[in-house]
Amino acid sequence: MRIVAVFINLLFFLLLPPFLEGVMRKITAWVQSRQGPPLYQPYLDLLKLLRKENLVSAPNWAFRLAPLLAFASMLAAVVLLPLHGQENILSQKADLMTLIYLLTLSGFSILIGALASGNPFGSVGASREMMTIIMLEPVLTMTIILGAVRGGTLNLSGALQGVASSRGLSYFLMLAVYLLALQAFVSRQPFDIPEAEVEILEGPYVEYSGPNYALFRYTLNIKRMFYAWLLVNCFLSFLRPVSLFLDLLLQVVVITLLFVLISVVGATHPRFRIDQAIKYYAFLIVLALVAVGLGVKGL
Repeated sequence: MRIVAVFINLLFFLLLPPFLEGVMRKITAWVQSRQGPPLYQPYLDLLKLLRKENLVSAPNWAFRLAPLLAFASMLAAVVLLPLHGQENILSQKADLMTLIYLLTLSGFSILIGALASGNPFGSVGASREMMTIIMLEPVLTMTIILGAVRGGTLNLSGALQGVASSRGLSYFLMLAVYLLALQAFVSRQPFDIPEAEVEILEGPYVEYSGPNYALFRYTLNIKRMFYAWLLVNCFLSFLRPVSLFLDLLLQVVVITLLFVLISVVGATHPRFRIDQAIKYYAFLIVLALVAVGLGVKGL
């Protein structure tokens, strides 16, 4: 069963993210009084990109390797997750630090590709992406560390459930921090600063096309779903049904609702400047540190 769980993880995180992208497009269109594309349009977009030719503008190994490394590291992260609250055969060999490392590697792969492209828009996007990683990763890390402190373990399933083990001050404060950071985690307005289509033409991805660009888009979609999944499984794990099917169904419903909220916020807020975003991230880091401190005190 623990081997089967690995493939369930893969299917869950490969099949659902494009649908969630479709939900965001549809909700954004409705808010703007448009009809919008069908929910299955992101699947068609990925297939179209995979059929196109790769145009390599920077013939170096870093530019070619970056999309594959980003996608592979993100897949490696999601197969480790205790999808139903129980470890699979791979997550037994890893801990929280492994998960954080893989997520960070995925982000730095985007930086490598953007800097290797030689495009000035790519370099600007890479610098913004770097600042985002530096300021947001601590929030994610401290959320997981709170689980490790409350659960008394670095084990993935134990730490993720540890966040909600005692719904005290640290739980509610960290939940508020995570909700405030979620829009930035998924890179939607007002925090889509590294891409900023109107300003820097997709930034880190400006020189990518075809299958390489499809890998980057797929990676971004999976990462968005991961952050929504983490919120559900860290803070709402006490609501988890015993049945695997019902548990996965509940996760899909709640994650979809989160993406509806993300879409509404993104469609109704203008993009932040990078300096505004950094101040906002710094505020979240301070609150997350306070939450971890409260967790250490048992509050």
